[in-house]
Amino acid sequence: MNPLSVRDILGGRAPKDAPVTVRGWVRTRRDSKAGISFIHLSDGSSFHPVQVVAPNTLPNYANEVQRLTAGCAVEATGTIVPSPAKGQPFEMQASAVRVVGWVEDPDHYPIQPKPHSLEFLRDVAHLRPRTNVIAAATRVRHTVAQAIHRFFHEHGFFWVNTPIITAADAEGAGALFRVSTLDLANLPRTPEGRVDFAQDFFGRETFLTVSGQLNVEAYCLALTKVYTFGPTFRAENSNTSRHLAEFWMIEPEIAFAALSDNADLAEALLKFVFKALLEERPEDMAFFDERIEKGIVAKLQGIVQSE
Repeated sequence: MNPLSVRDILGGRAPKDAPVTVRGWVRTRRDSKAGISFIHLSDGSSFHPVQVVAPNTLPNYANEVQRLTAGCAVEATGTIVPSPAKGQPFEMQASAVRVVGWVEDPDHYPIQPKPHSLEFLRDVAHLRPRTNVIAAATRVRHTVAQAIHRFFHEHGFFWVNTPIITAADAEGAGALFRVSTLDLANLPRTPEGRVDFAQDFFGRETFLTVSGQLNVEAYCLALTKVYTFGPTFRAENSNTSRHLAEFWMIEPEIAFAALSDNADLAEALLKFVFKALLEERPEDMAFFDERIEKGIVAKLQGIVQSE
């Protein structure tokens, strides 16, 4: 039986009156006095988890289901029915719950059902994708990247993969990260006492790219409409939100175009991406609007609807 995603289940795309399987990680488990456990299960496909209703008639109810804690990996099989609970359209009435993986030390499992600071999450980077903020940011970034590629494809642009390791300084005004295989404790020297980069891997100084623009401009003069979208690196030692050591940058280039053509393209791209984001990730954006930046949804809607 092919498993369904939580997003498909909550979106009403599960078959009716037929057993389905869902796999994911436990967010919370609550037991009722009536001998029923309510397990919130997330697989990352949706902001909201799906509720799995597990009765005490399951053969492993006492020795496994009631021992489930946050972070346990579970496979649940059952029937999807409308949920009487507020805030969730559907839930699963489980006929089987199989534990795929346990959390060895539940008392010290760091990702609990409560808000965590970003500083704290940096110390548990291997588990932070299970939090609302990181999972939502990942889904939003995916949607934005897909929309960017879709926009340029529909407008006749070609995507150019420019080098990440390069000998060129495309900006000429900033610090670069050097790429080298030389032994820093025993650097080769020229007769003048300088580092002999001729003995390095590429036979010359090389760096992580600060921009793909120089390369993509050459392609523009052959393919007319091109763009690069990939990682760039800046070595400015500045600890602000406006100076990142690594980020992804979009750089379109158009031949035979005026400044107004570039401005129109930039506006159309932003509206296209924001519209896709609002339509495809409403729950994630609602979360950001509530917890990260008040009014961001209205702001993006205003841009999309502007003339």
